[in-house]
Amino acid sequence: MPVAIDQPVPTDIRLPATGDQTLGLGDFSGRRLVLYFYPKDATPGCTNESRDFAAQQEAFEAENTAIVGVSRDSVRSHERFRDKEGLPFDLLSDADEALCEAFDVIRMKNMYGKQVRGIERSTFLIDENGLLRREWRKVKVPGHVAEVLAAVREL
Repeated sequence: MPVAIDQPVPTDIRLPATGDQTLGLGDFSGRRLVLYFYPKDATPGCTNESRDFAAQQEAFEAENTAIVGVSRDSVRSHERFRDKEGLPFDLLSDADEALCEAFDVIRMKNMYGKQVRGIERSTFLIDENGLLRREWRKVKVPGHVAEVLAAVREL
C-alpha cells in the first residue's frame, strides 16, 4: 500500500545517503520534511529542481523543514552531483526502489521511443509527526519550489 495523505510515512526504510550516512524518514521526527523524488543526477530538469530547492534552503530551515532528494543513482553519483551543484541537503540512494515503491513513484515512461521504468518527478511534504500532508506528482520544475514552500508555511 502506498503512503496516503494524513497517514504515517514508513520509518523502517533506511537508505545510503550522501555524507557517508544511512538515513530514514524517522530521523527527521520533530521537523517537517520535503522529500523530493527525481529521475537522475546531473540531468537538466533534476539539476534545476535541486538548485531551486537549494536556493530556498534558508526559507525552509526557518520553517523547521528539512529537504531530502531521492533517486535510484548511487551514493557516489549523488556525492558528485551534490558537490558540483553545492547542494546543502542530503540525497538518498534508492537503488532497490524501497522508498520509491512506498511512495508509488515508479512509472513506465517513454524515453527516445522506448518504454522504460523510471521515477516520476514527485514531492511529498511530511509533518513533524511523520504524517504525509501534501503530495505533488508529475511535477513541472518552474515554480514548484515556491509552491512547496507556500504549503510548508500553511501547515
